[in-house]
Amino acid sequence: MNSSTPGVLPGQGRESCRPVSRPIRARIDLNALRHNFAVARHHAGPARIWAVIKANAYGHGQWQVARALADLADGFALLEVESAIALRQAGFSQPLLLLEGFFAPEDVALLARHDLTPVVHSPAQLLMLEAAANRPGQVYVKLNTSMNRLGFCPGQLPEVLERLQRLGIREVTLMSHFAEADGGRGIEAQFGCFSALAGDAGLPVSLANSAALLRYPETRGDWVRPGIMLYGSSPFADISASSLGLRPVMHLESRLIGIQTLAAGERVGYGGLFQAGQPMRIGIVACGYADGYPRHAPTGTPIAVAGQPSRVLGRVSMDMLACDLSGIDAARVGSPVTLWGIGEGGTVDVDQVAAAAGTLSYELFCALAPRVPVAWG
Repeated sequence: MNSSTPGVLPGQGRESCRPVSRPIRARIDLNALRHNFAVARHHAGPARIWAVIKANAYGHGQWQVARALADLADGFALLEVESAIALRQAGFSQPLLLLEGFFAPEDVALLARHDLTPVVHSPAQLLMLEAAANRPGQVYVKLNTSMNRLGFCPGQLPEVLERLQRLGIREVTLMSHFAEADGGRGIEAQFGCFSALAGDAGLPVSLANSAALLRYPETRGDWVRPGIMLYGSSPFADISASSLGLRPVMHLESRLIGIQTLAAGERVGYGGLFQAGQPMRIGIVACGYADGYPRHAPTGTPIAVAGQPSRVLGRVSMDMLACDLSGIDAARVGSPVTLWGIGEGGTVDVDQVAAAAGTLSYELFCALAPRVPVAWG
């Protein structure tokens, strides 16, 4: 499916396993996605669910993910007005939440025309609403409870609600975003601040991201907003996705395109960052940072070759990386390699790859390069 295919969201087009001689491929398991949504539904209880599909559904294909969850999600949360309109034009009737709201006065009429729900988080947006002839019938009001990115200060809420009421906006939901639902400080301070305000207002609320949904059931409120857990990754550094009942959705695979035999003392790749301590075989994989693999992944980052665990060696190049073939006697040119996920080459936990590279699975998913062919199924 390419960007000219009807229904593909603006800027989200990608061909599905187009004929390419280079062996790197990504597979998106939509059954695993639906399974992970069921896990979120279990934790959500009576709350409704915004399936977060921003950033091209965390790199998984916004259009394909929306179709796979169309009969499950209560609504979709995304960023761009244009992408939301494309969903409407493709027949999606669920509520659509714009997580950063709108960016220009001319957007406001589009919100009303296409029944979109914007997040309102700034005085500038309020002014745009007040100046518009046609406005959306529902908004989310974002409160800054110490994340200090977007949102009104708590003391501004009464004035904000009064101005929205004067505009005739009939449905208002209060929201905030947790900074450390996945960390040691948790949610206590933010949740306490928000609860004091929301309790006085008597309005629906939306708070829980993936981490809060899994760890703090008291934050479920009326709507929850799972993101990373839908894509099979854990929001917690110390808890695996599998132990949370989640299944990997993106599987990145390639093959060996070369094999070298090193003598003790020989080095590998740019900068010679890895030096062989003894004679050894290494494999060269058709995958590099131009494919979205992290350049900063160090020696030891997990990989799987020919069904056995291995490790990255030395510096990742633009189009290739080296791996250790010690003990993998069956490895040959053409042998399958799994970079992350489950594949013919073996199984590799994307969260472990991300941790080794000093980043998060979010970044790895979103960084998948356009040149990598993708199959959804």
